[in-house]
Amino acid sequence: MTGFPGATGSIVFRNSDLPALFHHTDSIAVARQRESVGSTRISLLLLVVGAAAAALPSSLTVGGSIQLPGALGALAYAGVLLLGYRASKRGAKSQWQLNRSAAEFIKSLCWRYSVHGTPFDARSGDPDTAFAERLGDGLGELAKVGWRDPRHTLPELAAAELITPAMRRLRAEPYPARRETFVRDRLIEQRNWYHRSAENSRRATLLWSLSIGLLTLGALFVSLLRAFSLTGSAGAAGVLSAAAAAALAWSEIRRHQPLIAAHSLVEEDLAAMHTAMETTVTEAQWPSAVYETERIVSPQHTDWLVRHRS
Repeated sequence: MTGFPGATGSIVFRNSDLPALFHHTDSIAVARQRESVGSTRISLLLLVVGAAAAALPSSLTVGGSIQLPGALGALAYAGVLLLGYRASKRGAKSQWQLNRSAAEFIKSLCWRYSVHGTPFDARSGDPDTAFAERLGDGLGELAKVGWRDPRHTLPELAAAELITPAMRRLRAEPYPARRETFVRDRLIEQRNWYHRSAENSRRATLLWSLSIGLLTLGALFVSLLRAFSLTGSAGAAGVLSAAAAAALAWSEIRRHQPLIAAHSLVEEDLAAMHTAMETTVTEAQWPSAVYETERIVSPQHTDWLVRHRS
């Protein structure tokens, strides 16, 4: 939180104003995501390399006795196995998802505390204690399924405050300032993020669908040539087929198509909530409106939409 007023006296509240536990958890989620996605990408590429090596002529040798295509294919497939073993040992994918859930939970709870969202509204007798209890309960549930609390190994995180001065300053603001800050720095930013994500998924879907179609068309053409005895080798068709399969697998792993529908629905819900907050939501209704907004942007809600749109 920069601590300076916004255009109409509201307070600017950014991610930098959140507690250190959020930043550490968020950085782990980003690192594990890169590791998991990178491992999958390289594995798929190595499988295509293995197929391409099998299509090379066996006359290519090294030292007169070692066939270069076979050696190249063996290295590619060994690389896939090693990457799979490393991924299973490190659990990058599960730690990515668990730390992302933890980071978003912390962020959501901080926003709800800072702008008097349920259950931290004015009727809360001791909001600080309630915040600590809610945070502990939520992170405890994640720890049961494998999340590793960094506070157990990093004393500086254990000693860091969970309620930052910026959060307290925003909480102390009057209702109009809190409302404007939440709408501008949380709701609108999330709405814009989901809009950009849906657009990126649309472009990616088009790109990968086109790539899969062209590769499959190429494999079909080579197969037809072989069917009419115009070529005797099936190697090119195998390579094109493997590349198409890898592209299809990558597209499915990235879940572009279901994300388009899910993120578009979240954006629509946030647009409706934005309108309501600007027009009909009263101060008495504000805590529940904040809670509903945070529910809409939660990873669990998005995952539910993705599963039902797949």
